[in-house]
Amino acid sequence: MKDLQNVIVRMAPSPTGNLHIGTARTALFNYLFARRHGGKYILRFEDTDKTRSTKEFEKNILDGLMWLGIENDEVYLSSERTDIYVSYVKKMLDNGTAYVAEASELNPDKKVIRFKNPNKKVVFEDLIRGTVEFDTTELEDFIIARSVDDPLYHLAVVVDDHEMKITHVIRGEDHISNTPRQILIQEAIGAERPIYAHLPLIVDADHKKLSKRKHGAMVWVDTYKDEGYLPGALLNFFAFMGWNPGTEKEIFTLPELVEAFDIDRVQKGAAVFNIEKLKWFNKEHIKLLPEDEQAAIRAKEIGEEEYIKTAPELDLEKIAWKTSTKVEARTNLEKSLPLIGDKDALMKFAEEAGKGNVLWPIRYALSGKDKSPDPFTLIEILGVDESKKRIEKAIDQLL
Repeated sequence: MKDLQNVIVRMAPSPTGNLHIGTARTALFNYLFARRHGGKYILRFEDTDKTRSTKEFEKNILDGLMWLGIENDEVYLSSERTDIYVSYVKKMLDNGTAYVAEASELNPDKKVIRFKNPNKKVVFEDLIRGTVEFDTTELEDFIIARSVDDPLYHLAVVVDDHEMKITHVIRGEDHISNTPRQILIQEAIGAERPIYAHLPLIVDADHKKLSKRKHGAMVWVDTYKDEGYLPGALLNFFAFMGWNPGTEKEIFTLPELVEAFDIDRVQKGAAVFNIEKLKWFNKEHIKLLPEDEQAAIRAKEIGEEEYIKTAPELDLEKIAWKTSTKVEARTNLEKSLPLIGDKDALMKFAEEAGKGNVLWPIRYALSGKDKSPDPFTLIEILGVDESKKRIEKAIDQLL
């Protein structure tokens, strides 16, 4: 393996769509690998597709990665590096590793730049998949530029990796078929071969690849951001889609992931996207927040602020379902009333009388919901005066 004291990796998304969870997962693995070895993490937008690449998508990807906490060391745009690519195209034309040719039999008047394929076997060592071998004959003489000054992806990515001294290319399994073309170009321009690591695909419960066409909004990072998921929870979830620490520990902050990450523990098999597991990670990461932030998040779980401030209609059968009788529920509410606002005193009473007997009637009186945050969070949201009013109303209804 290359010297791990000088690691340089890159994340090279095409800005032709919003930030995909697969892109975010790949970015995370690159980031973790770089930070684990004290290296450099580069974000490089491969915007050579001029018809589909947009600044809006570029901004969405950049903002999404920053929101997740994946900070880059350098940012580049392929569109700003055309002169560099042109110089390599000219050298390849001069040394015979590329030539001007017809685009196709159907369009003989249009000229493109084709790579002169040596038709050889290409073998490389993948950190995740081991030895991989391709017969490049079937690739034929593939196109590397539409014209001398209009390079395509395969040429641009190889030139950029060479110029930026990328040591490790960590990307999704769907890119493995690109590797033989890129190795051939590397050899043609005299570039050193980076070490490859192809990550397992992310699939749904039916083991179908996640795609925007089939899965819609569930593939976009923005969806989870808008639904209130914490960035730390998403990072934790992404890390466990294809990797494990080799211990029983599951909850990791980003610094802890950096410390624990070992690319040797990335699996070959597909990584299943499990929304229930993501919800669990989110709940666990909420517990890591300060109490006031936890309260604000839990407030959203029972509805918008207008709903919270609206006194609920109570089902008197439900208010007493965790106590023996409605009379007992009323008695416990009466004893709790002067303690509202004093968490320690209220908790002490609840422990003496039975938490379910005390806290359930309070929670239901405040929210009117079977499922809601704990009563202490509700009291903090509503305030002491409003909380007491709702409890008094419940007491009156239980007469």
